[in-house]
Amino acid sequence: MKETTLVLLKPDAVQRKLSGEIILRFDQKDLQIIGLKMLRLSKDQAEKHYAEHCGKPFFPRLVEFITSGPLIAIAVQGDNAVQIVRRMMGSTDPAVAHPGTIRGDYALTMERNVIHASDSLESAARELRLFFLEHELFGIDGGI
Repeated sequence: MKETTLVLLKPDAVQRKLSGEIILRFDQKDLQIIGLKMLRLSKDQAEKHYAEHCGKPFFPRLVEFITSGPLIAIAVQGDNAVQIVRRMMGSTDPAVAHPGTIRGDYALTMERNVIHASDSLESAARELRLFFLEHELFGIDGGI
């Protein structure tokens, strides 16, 4: 089933010049990039993005980090895209992320783990709306 999911290359990925390598992995997996933009999140945008973590002890650090520099937002489309991207991404903790996964190869710490991807179709729909307007997506079927 064709799905569209959100991927964020976090400020550490952009700063360390890993963006091209990571995007190439999606291309090689035959996932289609249907939207791509570089931006710097405001505190308000970051809090909306991480709303499900509001009130947790690590929430302020999440917001601070994601707003610390530019990031790249990517809308990725393909068969079972949510599950495939999550598998490609690897564990949040780079110490246990498998080699060959994005985090296993590039992440340095739990907080600086280079990438975010939606964890479900519901999250993808919500998150994609935070980062892309419908006319900014160029899928095979014309949108998400």
